[in-house]
Amino acid sequence: MEVTTADYMYLITPCPESLQNMNTTALVLIYIIVFCLSLLGNTVVIFVVFYMENRRTSTDVYLMHLAIADLLFSLTLPFWAAYHHIGHWPFGSIMCKLLSGMQEATFYCCVFLLACISVDRYLAIVKATQFLNQKRYLVGTVCALVWLCAIFLSIPIMVNRDAFAPLGMELVCHDNVTVESMDNWRLSLRILHHTLGFFLPLVVMMFCYGFTICKLCSSRNSQKQKAMRVILCVVLAFIICWLPNNITELLDNLMRAEKVMETCKLRDGIDVALYVTQAMAFTHCAINPILYAFIGKKFRNHLLTSLFKKGLLGREVMSKYRVGSVHSSGSTRYTSVTL
Repeated sequence: MEVTTADYMYLITPCPESLQNMNTTALVLIYIIVFCLSLLGNTVVIFVVFYMENRRTSTDVYLMHLAIADLLFSLTLPFWAAYHHIGHWPFGSIMCKLLSGMQEATFYCCVFLLACISVDRYLAIVKATQFLNQKRYLVGTVCALVWLCAIFLSIPIMVNRDAFAPLGMELVCHDNVTVESMDNWRLSLRILHHTLGFFLPLVVMMFCYGFTICKLCSSRNSQKQKAMRVILCVVLAFIICWLPNNITELLDNLMRAEKVMETCKLRDGIDVALYVTQAMAFTHCAINPILYAFIGKKFRNHLLTSLFKKGLLGREVMSKYRVGSVHSSGSTRYTSVTL
């Protein structure tokens, strides 16, 4: 991912340094808020799904891995917040590579898992099959393959990202490649990133959720209608958070590869857009727990039950806020514990 592209732009052309005096306080605050919300929300999701024991569905397993990936992704945000705040990279080259690779790997993992969830819901609702629930080892295999693919795809970032001081300036954490060598190779790598990391998973999600919504619309069951609303929120959140960032980064890479005519005005606009769209994209790791968990009464019931069993919640409080039964939300063929 392009974490600090805007910080490096001024080194390529003699355009005015329009971002030099840009106030990054708001950006830093957003990173810290997202970090705190993601840490809390994803930890709760992991806690609840982990203690579900034999009641876990295939979707719940994907959700737990998604929460782990979102949690690891959010752990990098305080470092980028510090980077933006002090104006240079203070953590060294190894941390630059590790954090960049970790962020890239968890990004891929999140997107791939979202696609897996859409396929799982498609199979459960449209095809009315519980094959994956019956073959639980396959779900674990799929999750393992997702993590391996994500780590593999993050290797180029770890190799090329470095902490260095260009032209005698302060340290930056960025791709350490010369202008001459970044053209076709770097453009191809970034197009692969946008294709595998956004557009292809989006196509899978739109296909699966499109048929799923059609199936749910033909049903008058209220529980299925609630599931449809959750699905729409999931797709919209994914598009709203990541589409602007992917378009902006694609334009940035096309401009740097001289496929799009570069002007100082265009560069200034893209630099500002990179800050804004990256902040929007990073909020997705905090939104996921809300979309997949906190709007569902089944999740709240399982959370309250888990806290009660651990002695962290009294019976009166649990009875007051618990809605119905943990198992009373309709057929598990259509919903997991969180959807």
